[in-house]
Amino acid sequence: MTTIASSRYDVVIVGGGHNGLVAAAYLARAGRRVLVLERLSRVGGAAVSAPVFPGVDARLSRYSYLVSLLPRKVVRDLGLRLDLRRRRIASYTPAVRDGKPTGLLVDAGDPGRTRDSFRALTGTDQEWQAWQRFYGTTAEVARRVFPTLTEPLPTRAELRRRVDDEAAWTALFERPLGEEIERSFTDDLVRGVVLTDALIGTFTHAHDPGLRQNRCFLYHVIGNGTGDWDVPVGGMGAVTDALAGAALAAGAEIRTDCEVTAIATDGRGEAEVSYRHRDGEATVAGRRVLVNAAPAALARLLGEDPGPAPEGSQLKVNMVLRRLPRLRDAAADPREAFAGTFHTAEGYRQLETAYTEALAGRLPSAPPSEIYCHTLTDPSILGPEAVRQGYQTLTLFGLHMPARLFGDPAAEERALAASLAQLDEVLAEPIADCLAVDADGRPCVEARTPPALERELGLPGGHIFHRDLAFPFADSDDGEPTDPATRWGVATSHPNVLLCGAGAVRGGGVSGIPGHNAAQAVLADPAR
Repeated sequence: MTTIASSRYDVVIVGGGHNGLVAAAYLARAGRRVLVLERLSRVGGAAVSAPVFPGVDARLSRYSYLVSLLPRKVVRDLGLRLDLRRRRIASYTPAVRDGKPTGLLVDAGDPGRTRDSFRALTGTDQEWQAWQRFYGTTAEVARRVFPTLTEPLPTRAELRRRVDDEAAWTALFERPLGEEIERSFTDDLVRGVVLTDALIGTFTHAHDPGLRQNRCFLYHVIGNGTGDWDVPVGGMGAVTDALAGAALAAGAEIRTDCEVTAIATDGRGEAEVSYRHRDGEATVAGRRVLVNAAPAALARLLGEDPGPAPEGSQLKVNMVLRRLPRLRDAAADPREAFAGTFHTAEGYRQLETAYTEALAGRLPSAPPSEIYCHTLTDPSILGPEAVRQGYQTLTLFGLHMPARLFGDPAAEERALAASLAQLDEVLAEPIADCLAVDADGRPCVEARTPPALERELGLPGGHIFHRDLAFPFADSDDGEPTDPATRWGVATSHPNVLLCGAGAVRGGGVSGIPGHNAAQAVLADPAR
């Protein structure tokens, strides 16, 4: 039986995903009475681990799978016990040159080895030197921009002054990213590797004048001032467990199996939150309501027009293997190639072709994907028997897979088959020959499309960022706003209802930043 200890709280948080838990922990530690209501039977949202395949002892990061944007400040503030492990190999990209299989290896721990790989692929040091210059610039931008994400929202002019590099500002914030990529690099494969960070879960192209690609790229290269993407030891569920533990220890109440059905507010007094649970319906009041759901979902809860639906664009595939596959590039060690981001069909022209096909409503003929093996860095997600048998996991994240492609019930199967076929193109053996089987004799492979994410996680259109990402500055340069919610980038049209999820101005990814910022807005408001 679900029992609510009170009908009134200082703060009611709608949604127990990782951002909601961050907000709950900060507010409860500050002495606020906090209630978290979660629709599902567990907290964590997309940041969870689960045993996906019957009889296979592996707890997979079923949805989100890597961590970059979670600030060390949040980890310290909340006393989180987390092990985020750095990947030595940044990426490996298979290629064919002069009719021979080869590849580009980026070794984060050995610049000389990376230089040699560029030279072997392209014949000169030109692309390596351009790579050094380009990512030297993004590293400096990251160092300057990332700290602002947990500060009051700067104006555009203020952030521009912080960046203090007009060429970098223009390239990343003013002009389509494709222009800088084409200016910096000549090799099609290298260009494609750079562009992929601009397309994660974002259906766009290199020259989009709306700069969606730039916004996506920025968030993928500034994490903690380095842009590194780390493996959470224990899987994404370990992040959720640490956050839930911090919130509960601080005194927050967390209730699962409670689906919020409506929010009522006049913007001045308390807001009322109605929800369903296994024993019926109930209503609680909060001086503030923080919503860890997409803005479109919030609009529906308020009885307002949600506007055009966002559109997610990805295919997430989880696999368990009996062993890693061999590569056509016999010189490449699979234990290195799959330890970082393994790119398939992600040349620059290939990415443009895939976008054009998907825009026309067709499944890309060569679906681009990013793949990595969690267990090469962290085998702890496997049980003893799986470890003994040498099992490994693979995560595939497909690009240019917008929700519009999945109206046909068979579309998921076609998208999965086409994506795995592109992987097979660079393997010396079919991936199907390497898959483990579950207790029912079925191959250990599952796919999650945008419609599946909408159904399972409540993400409108299956959009992993809740809506298109925004640049991390205020739209206006009119000076500092008077209300804390606007200052922190979490305001809605209702003063006592705030966003604390990925749809906030500095949302997206497993970061906790919107949760931190919403909590700071509440604590900064003397009227609340």
